Amino acid sequence: MSKELIRLSNCTMAFDDEIVLNNLNIYFNDQEFLTLLGPSGCGKTTTLRIIGGFLVPTKGDVFFDGVRINDVPPYKRQVNTVFQKYALFPHLNVFDNIAFGLKLIKPRLSKSEIERRVTEMLEVVSLRGFEHRNVSQLSGGQQQRVAIARALVNQPKVLLLDEPLGALDMRLRKDMQQELKRIQQAMGITFIYVTHDQEEALAMSDTVVVMNEGVIQQIGTPEKIYNEPKNAFVADFIGESNIVDGTMPADNVVEIFGRRFKCLDSGFAPGEPVDVVIRPEDVDIVDARDGRLCGTVVSITFKGMFYDIIVDFKGFKWLIQSTDYCAPGSYIGIKIDPDGFHVMKKSKYSGMFGDYSSYSAEYDEIGDAEYDPDSQPEDPGEAAGDED
Repeated sequence: MSKELIRLSNCTMAFDDEIVLNNLNIYFNDQEFLTLLGPSGCGKTTTLRIIGGFLVPTKGDVFFDGVRINDVPPYKRQVNTVFQKYALFPHLNVFDNIAFGLKLIKPRLSKSEIERRVTEMLEVVSLRGFEHRNVSQLSGGQQQRVAIARALVNQPKVLLLDEPLGALDMRLRKDMQQELKRIQQAMGITFIYVTHDQEEALAMSDTVVVMNEGVIQQIGTPEKIYNEPKNAFVADFIGESNIVDGTMPADNVVEIFGRRFKCLDSGFAPGEPVDVVIRPEDVDIVDARDGRLCGTVVSITFKGMFYDIIVDFKGFKWLIQSTDYCAPGSYIGIKIDPDGFHVMKKSKYSGMFGDYSSYSAEYDEIGDAEYDPDSQPEDPGEAAGDED
């Protein structure tokens, strides 16, 4: 069982009259890769800075290994930070950049010990042989690894990373995602990572914390967060989602657009209004005669391995991802398996997300496709038992 290393207890952070964190309660385990994920202004970087000692919470307590550390300055914490701007010293080579912090330790380390630690870090970040290279001659990814090595060489228990991949191009970011996870596992320490990029969070993390408006919306594994979002905000922020209004006539039965479908969800009151999430990849396109719901294709975009297809269902735009081409203007049916539905309680975010009328700039000018209720095929079965 993982050991708890850091805890933020009832932490509130306010700047003037603006509350940035609102009564935050969270803990971080030893040797865990945890990501704080959310849009700009959600409080994730403020949380990181409180852990690092750069901010003191307006209210609440910070504990490290069971000891309250609110008043402990950054340099006395067993924590180091890597920022988006690496702040490497341009007049020093790779070796001296990494060794810089070691030379400030009191009592002073021997030259051989400094060399041993720096060499060890060069191995960990795959930069052996770059010791005498000027940092200005390195690629962005190599500079980032130097910054990580400099932060790790002092042997902290926790490494804080504040959007460190933001300055890299897409291909390099993907490579560095794998590299960061490898480094964390090799070092066996806690990484707390801040990003607004949900793909990064899903690819690297043991645990994801989704935040918005200074409040934690959900904590869980990447799989749990993606497959079982707790509210419409999480469902929309993590991946693409069609989020529609529905009701639960009974356990394992969900109703949307006047049609009933089998689902795997239960525990709702009979007839309770709910938010229903259908991921774009969980929708199968079929002939209109075979579809439980039918709609009009309003736009299609080639994405390489699949098409992004925008379909109008009774004025509500859905995103469907399929390898099948559907011409704009075509009338199609869809089928969804029971595990393709995820039913959520209504929340303050209900009705705010999930309609792809403005999926991107190219769709902004799309008006509602014409919908004639008389043209919809008869529902082959009103009861869930009639569902295929």
